Amino acid sequence: MRRSYYFAIPVLACSLGIAAARQGDKPKEPAEAPIPAADAAKQNPKKTTPEGLAEAKKLYGYHCAMCHGKTGDGKGDLAADMKLELNDWRDANSIAKLTDGELFYIITNGRGKMTGGEGDRTTDQVRWNLVTLVRSYAKKDTEQAAKP
Repeated sequence: MRRSYYFAIPVLACSLGIAAARQGDKPKEPAEAPIPAADAAKQNPKKTTPEGLAEAKKLYGYHCAMCHGKTGDGKGDLAADMKLELNDWRDANSIAKLTDGELFYIITNGRGKMTGGEGDRTTDQVRWNLVTLVRSYAKKDTEQAAKP
């Protein structure tokens, strides 16, 4: 009987040590696939109307603001709850490196923790209007900074 204790105790200790070590390991998220070049090269083919922009603002309020913030600051309630660090679209530099096609692709398909996208819920026109809306957040801040 004592011999089994001599064997069981080291096995148990090793098991606990391995379990504790694994808790510190965080699973690595897979790297995101790059946006296809053909999609990135797309340009907004639609002319944005005031009505279209109003529709995009309404949709943004329902589907996007919870993470990206009402003004595009990246500080929505859900983003805070999930401890996400999102770009502040009011800063022109945060989206300057993205083409309209890339923004359209992200809005359509989602990116990172943004599950899904608007591709199966909205028309191309609405998604292009969302691209224009996102770009407008930076323009508003730039215009306000330029005022004396």
